[in-house]
Amino acid sequence: PEQVRYVAAVAIVLMGLLNYVGVHSAAIVMNLTTVAKFGSLAVLGLLAFAAGDGSASHFTPAWTGGLEFSLLGTALIAIMWTYDGWADLSFMGGEVKDPGRTLPLALILGTSAIVVVYLLLNLAYIYLVPLAEMAQSPLIAATAANRIPVLAGLGGAIISGVVMLSCFGALNGSMMTGPRIFFAMADRGLFFRAIARVSPRFQSPSVAIWLATALGVIYVLLNDFQQLADKFILGIWPFYALAVAAVFVLRRTRPELPRPYRTWGYPVVPILFLLASVGMVLNALWTDPVNTGITFGIILTGVPVYLGWRAIASRWES
Repeated sequence: PEQVRYVAAVAIVLMGLLNYVGVHSAAIVMNLTTVAKFGSLAVLGLLAFAAGDGSASHFTPAWTGGLEFSLLGTALIAIMWTYDGWADLSFMGGEVKDPGRTLPLALILGTSAIVVVYLLLNLAYIYLVPLAEMAQSPLIAATAANRIPVLAGLGGAIISGVVMLSCFGALNGSMMTGPRIFFAMADRGLFFRAIARVSPRFQSPSVAIWLATALGVIYVLLNDFQQLADKFILGIWPFYALAVAAVFVLRRTRPELPRPYRTWGYPVVPILFLLASVGMVLNALWTDPVNTGITFGIILTGVPVYLGWRAIASRWES
């Protein structure tokens, strides 16, 4: 519904205002929403097994039919969206104490916690809802929660509240990290210098925050949820792949750089990451060339804009 887009736009503006006031206030909100979100999801998963009307027979058979890799690749896009955020902390590396130790620890522990909670929830869903019924459910979390008697039939409402809380926290996290990319680019002379302005009162990257806010509002008003999720994942994962590929380049060209954390399993792990990333993107081009092409087209428009801006900036400096 159109009202959903307007609510989303208002939420983006509110999160932009919160982060403009300062990262400390945003961090407090992030900590509160994270604890509440993780706690509610963990309790829901445990209640499913302790008090739910489920059956272990739902786990068999575990696998039926064949495997189509193109469908698996398409499903992987949605799966990667649910896990996204694992790299966002690195965007704030300049504001983190002892980043060489803190960032790897936070990334590993945070991602591991997400994996554990997701596995618990998915096992709970299967325990409560047969696979055939699950495939027909538009909102499996609500369907599963309604099979827990102690929730007194309020499972759907509780799930809606958890989803709202999760979206609120994720939006706050994105607003904390995303504008830092614009700020860092501008601060290093790779973007308009005005974007690097810092609020003298709140010491926040004010222009970058409001730029991210404006772009977010435009996107939610022009796209539905599925379009947003697909465009985001297909837009961000090529850059994740480039960042991982940079590990190989820097190891070869800058061996003298200090490396407080070295990639585990090098070079096998980064190679596997690159193969998976490229495979997912190529599969999207094969299965949905129009929407995938539009996404990449939007990204590629940045190339002539950047080259034109560099030419103008060079003339201005000279």
